[in-house]
Amino acid sequence: MKELTERQKQVLSFITRYIDNHYYPPTIREIAEHFAISVKGAHDHVAALKKKKRIRQDGKRSRAMELIRPVEDAEMRKLSKIPIVGTVAAGAPILSEENWDGTITVSQSALKKNKTYFAVKVQGDSMSGAGIMDGDLAVIEKANVVKNGEIAIMVVDDAFTLKRYFKENTRIKLQAENPAYKPMYCQNVRVVGRLSQIIRNY
Repeated sequence: MKELTERQKQVLSFITRYIDNHYYPPTIREIAEHFAISVKGAHDHVAALKKKKRIRQDGKRSRAMELIRPVEDAEMRKLSKIPIVGTVAAGAPILSEENWDGTITVSQSALKKNKTYFAVKVQGDSMSGAGIMDGDLAVIEKANVVKNGEIAIMVVDDAFTLKRYFKENTRIKLQAENPAYKPMYCQNVRVVGRLSQIIRNY
C-alpha cells in the first residue's frame, strides 16, 4: 500500500475512532468540522484514502464508508462479549449470572488486559454534562478503588449510582454532571468499578 501523508493518517485515525465508538462511519461534513476544513478538503482526503486502498466507499449512500484493515490489524481487533448487568440485589456479587441481562460485544483493543468488565444501562440525565445520556450502555472496568475525579459506579444505600468520585477528609462526594443535581455526600460508599466507555444506540 502507498504511504499516507501526515494529514491523511490523522483523517484515517479519526475515521477509525469514530467507527469504533459509534459502529458507523462519519459523514464528510463531520470530518470537515472535526478538522476545521472545507467539505471539499475533507472529500479530497477521503478520496485519497480510497485511492490508497485504506477505505472503500459507496458514494451513492450516506455513511457508507468502510475501513480496509490489514490482516494483522484484524487479528488484533478480536471481540469480547461483556455481560450487561440488570437490577442487582444489595450484597449480591455484581457479576452473578442471575443478574445478567444479555451481553454486548466490544473490541478487545478497547479493553485492558487482565481486567474484568461489565456493562450497565444508564437511567436518568444526572451525567449528561459528561456526554452520558439516558439509555446509554456504560462499560465498566471492575475495581474497588478509583482516583479522585474518575467517573465510577458505586453502591450507596443499597442502590447503584454512576457519578464522579471525590474522597474528602471525612466524607465521600459524588458529583453529578448536571447542574440540576446537587452533589451527594456519603460516609459509606462501595466502589464497584470505573467507567471505561459509553455505547449508544441510535
